[in-house]
Amino acid sequence: MYTIIGGDGREYGPVTAEQVRRWVASGRANLETRAKAAGDEEWKVLADFPEIVGSQSEVEPPLVGVPSAGLAGRGARLGAFLLDYVVLQICLIPFFIAVGPNAFSLAGYDAQQIQHLLQVMLLGSLSGVTLAVMTVVQVLLLSLRGQTIGKFIVRVRIVRYPDAAPAGFVRAFLLRLAVMWAVYMLLPLFGVLVLFLDLGFIFRADRRRLHDHLAGTMVVRA
Repeated sequence: MYTIIGGDGREYGPVTAEQVRRWVASGRANLETRAKAAGDEEWKVLADFPEIVGSQSEVEPPLVGVPSAGLAGRGARLGAFLLDYVVLQICLIPFFIAVGPNAFSLAGYDAQQIQHLLQVMLLGSLSGVTLAVMTVVQVLLLSLRGQTIGKFIVRVRIVRYPDAAPAGFVRAFLLRLAVMWAVYMLLPLFGVLVLFLDLGFIFRADRRRLHDHLAGTMVVRA
């Protein structure tokens, strides 16, 4: 039986060697995680226990710098992306109402049409305000916590690779988000290909997507 120290500093266990191996395989622990066997007083790292490490084919090598809390799960990262997308769409609701099927079908400029045009402008301005507020919130969260609204909800965060230090404004926002969105917006067809390639990188062992490699970051459990 074994006890480990998680990324939050708390002890977990005692559990079997098989359970520890499952934690390593799922990213909840790595071979640098501190642990001790039942009856031992000295804390070691999991790499010091041959019965846990086994052959290199059984357990992936540790990812340097990954906290023992582990890499963020692929499902959590997808959930964070979808939540951020929902937040964006909510901000755009007034705009969608404004540009309804008859929003700009003005045949003349009578009083009713002018009133309608003013409503369109008001709703469009409201969307602009909500988008601006959402952008400020996202930038602050990314800069200070390495999180977007979605990542905050699913409890994952962006850190530097490989030392797991805070990512900061330049890495978490400018390099990781702003550059990729510029590619999507300015080069639509190429941007779609980049998007699918970017998503495919999440199935690699380190789960670092293209923007993670560009910014020198990784996503871990918060």
